[in-house]
Amino acid sequence: MTPGKKGILERLDAGEVVIGDGGFVFALEKRGYVKAGPWTPEAAAEYPEAVRQLHREFLRAGANVMQTFTFYASDDKLENRGNKVTFTGAQINEAACDLAREVANEGDALVAGGVCQTPSYLSCKSETEVKGILKKQLNVFIKKNVDFLIAEYFEHVEEAVWAVEVLKETGKPVAASMCIGPDGDMHGVSPGECAVRLVKAGAQIVGVNCHFDPMTCVKTVKMMKEGVEKAGLKAHYMVQPLAYHTPDCNCQGFIDLPEFPFGLEPRILSRWDMHKYAREAFNAGIRFIGGCCGFEPYHIRAVAEELGPERGFLPAASEKHGNWGAGLEMHTKPWVRARARRDYWENLKPASGRPQCPSMSAPDGWGVTKGHTDLMQQKEATSQDQLKQLFDRSKSH
Repeated sequence: MTPGKKGILERLDAGEVVIGDGGFVFALEKRGYVKAGPWTPEAAAEYPEAVRQLHREFLRAGANVMQTFTFYASDDKLENRGNKVTFTGAQINEAACDLAREVANEGDALVAGGVCQTPSYLSCKSETEVKGILKKQLNVFIKKNVDFLIAEYFEHVEEAVWAVEVLKETGKPVAASMCIGPDGDMHGVSPGECAVRLVKAGAQIVGVNCHFDPMTCVKTVKMMKEGVEKAGLKAHYMVQPLAYHTPDCNCQGFIDLPEFPFGLEPRILSRWDMHKYAREAFNAGIRFIGGCCGFEPYHIRAVAEELGPERGFLPAASEKHGNWGAGLEMHTKPWVRARARRDYWENLKPASGRPQCPSMSAPDGWGVTKGHTDLMQQKEATSQDQLKQLFDRSKSH
């Protein structure tokens, strides 16, 4: 860690608000650097300038955690279903660590090395095998001396606990966030029980990321906090939700929505929705507040602006953004100048502009999870026969 910078636990112990960054795989997919489907992070090595620029935009927006772009960088994911990459997981992770550190050093930001769930777990590989895959990623984080570690995007608490146990061996601070909602993990373990197991495994920060909208995620972390406190344990709390409205989701979240991943734009939260989210999270006692898929830098800027009074400063990006639309006072049209006020934006109900669209969807309900034959992964590309079977089944749902 850069000399003079406070660590993650030091900041949280002091009651400081820590703001995370946003969803790199979705943001970079839209920019043409990540392929939807595998969602793997080889762009860190292939197109470092794109990853570096996105880090800088989140830093300028107010984030003070630069999470390494290492999502799904385990070798079993990089080689899954015919995905061909020209870099190893270690090469990708090293490049990602270097980029995150370079940009973190441009501000008062920390570097977090991240690991996530593995295809091997879904394919019922053993604890030893899954931990071996996670340890292989961890070697790079130790070599590059990241400031703390995050085990994120776990659907099953069992695998999340395994990840925490591996990360704890480094002696670095460990955060653990699961991609679950109020119904708990994919085997029905409640959020409170998930949090208790993670804390007992050694996580000092627990929470949720991805799969659900901000308010649903805050509700889930509240349940985690209640479970931890009821068990007589202590932890810090984090939340890094989607930037999409998901009131119609089931327990598996937005990946079950028919709009996933290419038709989600009508669900995007506005910057003013993000103000509400930041305040709700802060009032719930959550102090590590960031974003996941769909979050762009302007969303993080909104979080930083809402919590500016608590943090004692505004982000650099606020130089180009008047408080609650104040910059519109400079507009040439009087009816737009009339929108330069908080009550206008707080009370607006944005229209979608899509007359034939429903307000909500019916999620796919295939009801499969770890252990089901449908989730057995393979190195080979998905065959046309396998696809036809899926297309036929999809029509029946």
